[in-house]
Amino acid sequence: MEELIAKRYIKALKGEFDLKTVQNISSLFDALADSFKDDKFVSIIINPEVKAKDKSEILLEAVKPAKSDKINNFIKLLVENKRINIIPAIAKELKRDIANTTKTYEGIVYSDSDIDTKVINELAKGLSKKFDSTISFTFVKNDFDGIKVEVEGLGIEINFSKDRIDSQIIEHIIKAI
Repeated sequence: MEELIAKRYIKALKGEFDLKTVQNISSLFDALADSFKDDKFVSIIINPEVKAKDKSEILLEAVKPAKSDKINNFIKLLVENKRINIIPAIAKELKRDIANTTKTYEGIVYSDSDIDTKVINELAKGLSKKFDSTISFTFVKNDFDGIKVEVEGLGIEINFSKDRIDSQIIEHIIKAI
């Protein structure tokens, strides 16, 4: 539900600003969204005893470096409509929207063994060509027995499990016999 509401606000932002400014606004909202990870901040923001004016001042102080009356009015509008809680959703949807607009995506490669940076870059290059986009990957070492590739913005998930490959080879051998 929050995502749908966030998309409406993003549509309004995109109507007011060019792509470069929207990217800067996205960075600003990412910082605000990080504030929501702090329990003290959240307890103040959701506290019904704290006046809307005080909440507005806290958020306006956070966006002060932007030096934009439109952003300040946007924050005031969120406070006025009691939509402060969707700021993390706005940040996430802004990132997703910018990625779709610029066709630039970030993905993650998971594996239990180290993978050479050159291999990861080649994988990114190949998928970028296939999807007519720019894709970059971050490597995360975990306990997945094989290789798993995710690009959330494109809805791609590819995995090569050692167990699955072994079982397919055995099946193929059995069928050949």
